[in-house]
Amino acid sequence: MLDLIIVGAGPAGITAAVYAARKRMDFLVVTEDIGGQTALSADVENYTGYQFITGQELAEKFEEHLKQFDVQLKRDEAVQRIEKAPRGSFIVHSKNGSYEARAVIVASGRRPRWLDVKGEAELRNKGVTYCATCDGPIFLKKTVAVIGGGNSALDATLQMMNIAAKIYLINLNPSLGGDPIMREKIQASGKVEVLNSATTLEVLGAKFVEGLRIEQAGRMRDLAVQGVFVEIGSVPNSDIVDFVAKNEAREIIVDNLNRTDVPGIFTAGDVTDVPEKQIIVAAGEGAKSVLGAFRYLSQIS
Repeated sequence: MLDLIIVGAGPAGITAAVYAARKRMDFLVVTEDIGGQTALSADVENYTGYQFITGQELAEKFEEHLKQFDVQLKRDEAVQRIEKAPRGSFIVHSKNGSYEARAVIVASGRRPRWLDVKGEAELRNKGVTYCATCDGPIFLKKTVAVIGGGNSALDATLQMMNIAAKIYLINLNPSLGGDPIMREKIQASGKVEVLNSATTLEVLGAKFVEGLRIEQAGRMRDLAVQGVFVEIGSVPNSDIVDFVAKNEAREIIVDNLNRTDVPGIFTAGDVTDVPEKQIIVAAGEGAKSVLGAFRYLSQIS
């Protein structure tokens, strides 16, 4: 029986693990990867202490910090389900095993949202991708489309400006969102054609992506592209726990102490209903969640 299990090792989970180690808690981290969505980011310019760092480098810094402590880490283990145990504890089931603890911190983050249009599923990993950081170099000197209008789409576009020959930025809304500095860089590049108020209808291609069908101002248009980057937001990885309160977006509801409505279950980071999905916010919430869990365990001992 462990004191605590931390599910996930993104900014929230890793920060939680560092704090738990310093508290000398008997805990385990179960995660599919290290770094979470941080590792998928390109340039990070707003994390305190680093004027500029790539997402991958920051994820590596997180991992280095974690290695300073003797942390039990189950890596490459996707958590499938969390359940209540009869004696008031919780059991975390992963693809490789089951683990029990008196408290759990769910820091499972988010995953990319799908377009749900014709051709997307068939051409996934055949030109359709959800990660410019991971797959961008494959499309060197190609023509690509980035779908979305927020910061994630702008980030992907900025990355592809150094790789692709031409980029179509397909935005459903009348104007781009995201940070002004990112929009300014895109508009000044000369490589990006922004198509606002455009709806994606279909990804075209037989074995690989050959085009993208959109509708704009009531007119259908086929764009000749070899890659499609879907950057329309994300959904929380909250399905692993079905007995806590969630909002309409399926985010786990927490109070300012990172408590859910179930005593012993805490949560932190992008899987929660805390606004502003930012690396630094998730890290801070991870610290708070462990402090809350430590206080809870002290009270029930």
